[in-house]
Formats: sequence, C-alpha cells, structure tokens
Amino acid sequence: MFAAELRTKSLVELFQELEVLRREQFSLRIQNKTGQSPKSHKIREVRKKIAQVKTLVSEKEKGGQL
Repeated sequence: MFAAELRTKSLVELFQELEVLRREQFSLRIQNKTGQSPKSHKIREVRKKIAQVKTLVSEKEKGGQL
C-alpha cells in the first residue's frame, strides 16, 4: 500500500516524504541509543520505507515507469 501511494506523488512530494522519513529515522536511532524506545522494529520499517522512496525517485528521474 505504501509504494502504491508513493507512485502517485511528484518528485517534490517524494523528496519531502524522504525528508520526513529521515528525520523519523534519526529520532528513532537516538531513542534507541538512549534506551527510550521499546519499538526497535520501527527502525527497520523506516529504513525500508526510505529505500522505497529512493527507488521511486531514481525511477522518476530516469523517466522510467514500471
């Protein structure tokens, strides 16, 4: 579902989504290191979402449509 929603977004919106995800990843990493976050699985989920967004950005920059 996440990837299907992203495919409809423009490059600018994808870069904004990437920025939000990177901030969330940073926050989760800090929480994990300080022992505040019991949700360590969220770090992996955010990392995968970042990879999905980056893949779509590269596809759109190359002009390819899958």
